[in-house]
Amino acid sequence: MAIRFKNKIAIIIGFSAGAVIGVVFFDLLPEAFALGGNQYSISSISAIVVAGFLFYMLLDRLSILHTHQHNPMEPYTNNSRGIIGAGSLSIHSYLDGVAIGVAFQVSASMGILIAVAVIAHDFADGVNTVSVIFKDGGENKAAYTWLIADALAPIAGVFSTLFFKIPDALFGVLLAIFSGFFLYIGASDLLPESREKHPGFLVTFLTILGVGLLYVATLFAKV
Repeated sequence: MAIRFKNKIAIIIGFSAGAVIGVVFFDLLPEAFALGGNQYSISSISAIVVAGFLFYMLLDRLSILHTHQHNPMEPYTNNSRGIIGAGSLSIHSYLDGVAIGVAFQVSASMGILIAVAVIAHDFADGVNTVSVIFKDGGENKAAYTWLIADALAPIAGVFSTLFFKIPDALFGVLLAIFSGFFLYIGASDLLPESREKHPGFLVTFLTILGVGLLYVATLFAKV
């Protein structure tokens, strides 16, 4: 969808911003607090989220410093920002797969529950991956490459759990770090970009819709 309708990318980015923010507040953060709560205080996990946010901000700013235009008449592009964003989303999808594998080690019912949650929001992850590539000047080839990587990442995550087991506390820390990453992607990157390119009410509505759909998806996943 994101590749086919890339001329409407501002609208898609608006939805993606809501979806990313929804993933953070309804999926990643609750899991981070639940898994890391036995070892770390709420304030400690919150500090880890902030550290992830600031670390991603530094990566983003450094990528801006190394940006240049091949032709001054062409629009501003910064492919490195898109690659950082798409790479982070793919790593997140890998951790989704790890979560499925770890859950199945506990019980089949828990594994199915986590798998449903992953499937519910990985569609949004795919749209987000393509969106961040196009937003910063990437082409179809790069979008397809990262979309395939994002699709294969959960499968790799599931199979990797056959060879190791992540302690719950460590997994909670990882989820807190990625919560900070995606807060930055959604609130400081995608949301302002969509508003700048398409300031109408439609983008605002789609952002709210993205948040709402992720909320509903997580509710159904927990039933």
